[in-house]
Amino acid sequence: MGSSGVSWKLADHPKLPKGKVVAMVVLDGWGEAHDNQYNCISVAETPTMDSLKNGAPDRWRLVRAHGTAVGLPTEDDMGNSEVGHNALGAGRIFAQGAKLCDLALETGKIFDGEGFNYIKGSFESGTLHLIGLLSDGGVHSRIDQVLLLVKGASERGAKRIRVHALTDGRDVLDGSSVAFVETLQNYLAELREQGIDAQIASGGGCMYVTMDRYENDWDVVKRGWDAQVLGEAPYKFKSALEAVKTLRAEPKANDQYLPPFVIVDESGKAVGPIVDGDAVVTFNFRADRMVMAAKAFEYEDFDKFDRVRVPKIRYAGMLQYDGELKLPSHYLVSPPEIDRTSGEYLTHNGVRTFACSETVKFGHVTFFWNGNRSGYFDSEMEEYVEVPSDSGITFNVQPKMKALEIAEKARDAILSGNFHQVRVNLPNSDMVGHTGDIAATVVACKAADEAARCLKFTLTDTMHSMILDAIEQVGGIYVVTADHGNAEDMVKRNKKGEPALDKDGNIQILTSHTLEPVPIAIGGPGLLPGVRYRKDVPNGGLANVAATVMNLHGFVAPDDYETTLIEVVDN
Repeated sequence: MGSSGVSWKLADHPKLPKGKVVAMVVLDGWGEAHDNQYNCISVAETPTMDSLKNGAPDRWRLVRAHGTAVGLPTEDDMGNSEVGHNALGAGRIFAQGAKLCDLALETGKIFDGEGFNYIKGSFESGTLHLIGLLSDGGVHSRIDQVLLLVKGASERGAKRIRVHALTDGRDVLDGSSVAFVETLQNYLAELREQGIDAQIASGGGCMYVTMDRYENDWDVVKRGWDAQVLGEAPYKFKSALEAVKTLRAEPKANDQYLPPFVIVDESGKAVGPIVDGDAVVTFNFRADRMVMAAKAFEYEDFDKFDRVRVPKIRYAGMLQYDGELKLPSHYLVSPPEIDRTSGEYLTHNGVRTFACSETVKFGHVTFFWNGNRSGYFDSEMEEYVEVPSDSGITFNVQPKMKALEIAEKARDAILSGNFHQVRVNLPNSDMVGHTGDIAATVVACKAADEAARCLKFTLTDTMHSMILDAIEQVGGIYVVTADHGNAEDMVKRNKKGEPALDKDGNIQILTSHTLEPVPIAIGGPGLLPGVRYRKDVPNGGLANVAATVMNLHGFVAPDDYETTLIEVVDN
């Protein structure tokens, strides 16, 4: 029994041996869709995944990676890497970001909590600033939640409100920023008629302003700080709608990379810089792209860039973005309590674990996999390795990213004999897919497949043959899956399912995740011949993977886990 009273002892599986090395590979953004010219996965050369799909049908299947299967409100909600890795690691379905915030807003609970009461202390004499992504994509934020938050705050004493709006074009259609800004601007105008001083104060594209992650490029956060706090930006406009329309008219402009702008009054003075006594809320519910901004607002000894002026404010996040760092220390909605993850159980049962990815997805095979928990469960049983991502470029410039380096690290970990589980994330198809560059995404998918190929073939094959050759040598098992779809459909589609066209007759590129299922394949010399997928779990999702992997390690999952996907039949 642990100190919490939880029994960590897992029952042994009656038909599966313990001690086999299990290589767990997540192909990020790799969904399953019909073959067509906009399916970068089917266009690319992907012999590894093709062989897994066609070579052993009893050991390849699809699982759900969106909507209620990963704790999101509806089946129209796209999955994302955070909730996907939560489900993969936790083995159970927890209400996630958007759903948690929906419940808190619907019930009004958000306005009774400690976080809101904390920022409310600035309403009498200060300004309430709301910073985040203006979108209905449901991945990082939703505009309906922003409007409800503004409404609730105005009804509870906020007399002066400023919104710092970041444009999307990544998880929604590029160009949709105009409609979102117009909706918000019109609503704030209605509040002004009621005596509330409410305006949009600044903005910029989400990939260029504020929303960097994993400390990849602090200049992104600095641009946001300069506009939001200092009231300084290269572009100044009288209204946000004018700003977005004007900046989008520039050559090669898109919503993701709009430059920062501030809104100024008739005298040219910024209408909403953050100053002493104000309250600030970052309203994104997804954590990864808010952590860096949270550090800038909250850390007194912050040294990543010169903040110039550090106002004394009351700061809160929509959620707590890092539970281990307690960052931010105040938040409006309590996070899901994800306890007893598969990683923690396996560590307690002697399974030594190695986890690796490059910077942009390192947190997913560690922090999110472990239930939104930083650090090790047991530093003597685990090793986490981060391969630095390219910085200062968009990922379509180097679509192979660090897939080969990740595969090399995994190979070495397997051959070392020090680990029973080696899990990696190959980010290519997701990160390059988000750029909307179809040709580069095809290259990215091929690169990810080649890295996974290291799991599948022996030294007689080409392309280094790293991970699976190592699995062959140690008699291990591999599991290849994904966290959500992306690269399998790169165009916006109309109601008939046909590629949608813009007003000039051009294909509308899709940069967001999708609602498609993802594959999961198992194999390797350590897998008993009688192991196959069950036929009675047709609607299985990512949360079912944890119990499956526990079985492959020779254990039975706890009773409250989603059921395993596999069974063992006698030959």
